[in-house]
Formats: sequence, C-alpha cells, structure tokens
Amino acid sequence: GSNSWILPDKLWDRMEKLLPKYKVSSKGGRPRVDLRKVANGIFYVLRTGCQWNAVPREFGSGSTLHRYFQQWEKRGAFRRLWKSSLLEYDKLKSIQWNWQSVDGAMTKSPLGGGNTGKNSTDRGKLGTKRSVLTDARGVPVGVEVSGANTHDIKLLKATFDNMPIHRPQPTSRHQHVCLDKEYDSKAVRKFLERRHYKPHVKSRGAEEVQRKKNPRFKARRWVVERTHSWINRFRRLLVRWEKKSENYLAMLQFSFAYTTLRVAGVMG
Repeated sequence: GSNSWILPDKLWDRMEKLLPKYKVSSKGGRPRVDLRKVANGIFYVLRTGCQWNAVPREFGSGSTLHRYFQQWEKRGAFRRLWKSSLLEYDKLKSIQWNWQSVDGAMTKSPLGGGNTGKNSTDRGKLGTKRSVLTDARGVPVGVEVSGANTHDIKLLKATFDNMPIHRPQPTSRHQHVCLDKEYDSKAVRKFLERRHYKPHVKSRGAEEVQRKKNPRFKARRWVVERTHSWINRFRRLLVRWEKKSENYLAMLQFSFAYTTLRVAGVMG
C-alpha cells in the first residue's frame, strides 16, 4: 500500500539498538538529529529508489541522510540488523537449512563504481551481479555483489563465505542446495561437496518436464527467484545507483532484514 515506504516500528525497534551511540554535546551547538527520522528517510530511499537529494523534506536533508547512512554502513549496522533478524527468525520458525537455493541476478549500474563490470547480455553496459543464498523458505542467508562479468562459480564461494550467522553442520543427512544450469560444473560440485552439501543442478527445461509429469511439482529453486523479485520491490536495488559496492550491499542487507522479519511473522 501507500505506506509500504514507511519503516515499520518493529524493524526500527530492532535497528535502534544496533546504531552507534551519539553523544549530546554539553556546549550546545546543533541539536542532534532525530535518528528515527533518518532511518525513515533511508528506508524511503530504499523503497522508492529516489535519489538522496530528492528525498521529501520531512525526512531531513538528503546530505544528512546520506552521511548517516555511510556512517552506519561503516559500523556494520545493516549487516548486524540482518544478522539479528536471522537469529530471531531462527528462534521463532527455525532456519530451514535442509534445502538451500542460490542464484544470481543482474542489475544495471549506470554510475559504475566498485564491483561493476560490462554486462555482455546488455550491449556491454555496466552492471552488477548479486548472488543470494536462501533457506528453503526463501529467507536470504548469504550474499555477494560483483561485476556483471564475474562468472557465477567465482561468486558462489564468496556467497557461501558471506553469511552473517553460523551455518550448523549437517546432521547424518546432507544439506541440499539447488542451483540452475549455469552452475553445472565439476568445480562447483567439488566445492559444494567439500562443504557437506548435496548439489542439485537442474536446467529450467528439466524442471518443465517434471512439471508436466507432475502438475504439483514445484522446483525448489523457485524460492530464490521469488526472493530476487522481493528484493526488486525495493526500487533502490532494481538499478544500482551506489558507486561504492559496500553501500549497495548495505541497502541489500537492509532489505534482507525486512524480508526476514516478515517471513518470521514479526511484521504483517
């Protein structure tokens, strides 16, 4: 609805605890900014995709918002928010490690910057690839951002290395991971088996055949595709305007925290 760009109270309650502590100067000077308003403004940018200098005045100036956003990113506030959301989700519903899915998505990044590269499928324009690992419900548990020309396999290791929480060792049974055909290689299978995963690589064609045989068949990998479409509802992530890849990553982590708490049933 029209309020989808307002930062939910329940997300703010969790975020506030993770922000740097700001001292209020005894010498007077400028009054401290209302941090809730700043967080609302950053969330507004994430949701609507508008440029910092076009943010409505009710949130304060775009330059103030951007300054705080960068400070919070440097302190790891957005990653910690994602992490604490995952821990809460794990407590309430338990992370479904048994079936994980990983997939990359391409995004245009017209301004270039760190971790961008020429996208061969888009007339060589600059682009970013984001690779996301999800649990069986589609909750993001790992992420990596790289240039559009990075091969999926290179991205894969970084995605599995970049989990904010500890992945439990598989019990007697393997943890399964679903990937699409692009990842079909000996190197990928070896890498995943070393990490105690059972890889399932299927082309969309093979999934179509299965779907025809069994109308109730749902490829397990569709959850990660749905997660990418959830991410794209945050318009700031649809096209990457951040020159610094850390800032793009922080925006992703902010959206992940929101998604995780929604799946956890904390927010409506």
